[in-house]
Amino acid sequence: MVFIDRADAGRRLAARLEYLRGEPVVVLGLPRGGVPVALEVARALGAPLDVIVVRKLGVPFQPELGMGAVGEDGVQVINREVVRLAGVPAGELAAVQAREQAQVDARAARYRIGRPREPLAGRVAVVVDDGIATGSTARAACQVARTHGAARVVLAVPVAPRDWEARIAGAADELVCVDTPGDFFAIGQFYADFSQATDDEVIACLQAAAAPATRPPAAAASAADPPAQGGPFRGSRGEEVQPAAGEVQLAGYLTVPEGAPGIVVFAHGSGSSRHSPRNRYVARILTDAGLGTLLFDLLTPEEEVNRANVFDIGLLARRLAEVTGWLRAQPSAARAAVGYFGASTGAAAALWSAAEPGAGIAAVVSRGGRPDLARSRLAAVTAPTLLIVGGHDEVVLDLNRRAQALLRCENHLAVVPGATHLFEEPGTLDAAAALARDWFISHLTHSSHPVT
Repeated sequence: MVFIDRADAGRRLAARLEYLRGEPVVVLGLPRGGVPVALEVARALGAPLDVIVVRKLGVPFQPELGMGAVGEDGVQVINREVVRLAGVPAGELAAVQAREQAQVDARAARYRIGRPREPLAGRVAVVVDDGIATGSTARAACQVARTHGAARVVLAVPVAPRDWEARIAGAADELVCVDTPGDFFAIGQFYADFSQATDDEVIACLQAAAAPATRPPAAAASAADPPAQGGPFRGSRGEEVQPAAGEVQLAGYLTVPEGAPGIVVFAHGSGSSRHSPRNRYVARILTDAGLGTLLFDLLTPEEEVNRANVFDIGLLARRLAEVTGWLRAQPSAARAAVGYFGASTGAAAALWSAAEPGAGIAAVVSRGGRPDLARSRLAAVTAPTLLIVGGHDEVVLDLNRRAQALLRCENHLAVVPGATHLFEEPGTLDAAAALARDWFISHLTHSSHPVT
């Protein structure tokens, strides 16, 4: 694969990152060449663009060997083991730090022209470069982003050597790459135009990204969202509820048609809520089929302020289990089996909770989900599990295939042709909802895990 230029590479990379749209993302371009690529990613995700200025700390007598990195605001990442093995005295380490920190501060001031850096605390940091060669700078950037408080770090590049995952080795939570050719010698061989990016180009990219037209709210409903007309669930009798979860009360909406054999509890993804148009649409399909549904907010408004909670899968799974306990105590749910429907990160919480001993969950459905985030719990899931993924959501499809290999329960991976991560394409959400409906009807109607 040869990219026309960095903008072309950015557009192709953005297609692989579609699954992040709607999450609290900050796109961080590595100056200089990574910034034009990052601009296209930021535009596609409707996310803010910033630079992540880092400098590797090279061992004085072997500069290519990194002993750490420095970033803005004095952030320092030191590999003490390398420092010890290389025998670098404290004074020499301090001198290298001071020299490289001065370079970081000067370049950041030049690029931002007085604008503060985009805060990363509790957000998804997507670190973007125009390619990976040795990986040392990208690794340092990921470490600095994490030190700045990022809840999740995604390293995304258009091209890299086939062994690049081993080179990065855990610096990022997720790795995304468009192409990993076997004949890799240098990044530039995969670009028709690989002319050197300038500081002026970096500044122009940041200014373009800051224009209001390129920064729509990430959580705004898409024009392709299904309509939510006629109340929360047309044709079903529902009620606003406040499920108890430990010491907190959450906001929710419970609908239980008369004689419903099962109730599906929805776990929404990051950046979403019980008002999610897509989940409400799926819920309406389920209630029309005679199943009960419970949509609720996994966190209180105060908890959501700390964005790290949104990605704390263990916390969300516990919250889901506590709400399930509340549901089972309701008279309308006394004889109904319980299933989980999870979207995006909510799917990880659903699977994590379903894996707990005695959970008694009758079925799980994941739509565009991230089951890989519950990797350590997947083998313990006993509930029949359906993974629904869009055919064009290539990265998430790969993650689901890997996660499916870890499941030991009855399971199936359903691919909806033509769908991207949010199932915005005509007919794709209908297809996903029908798959979920059929799975739940099959497994909740004759459940071996009834509510008692």
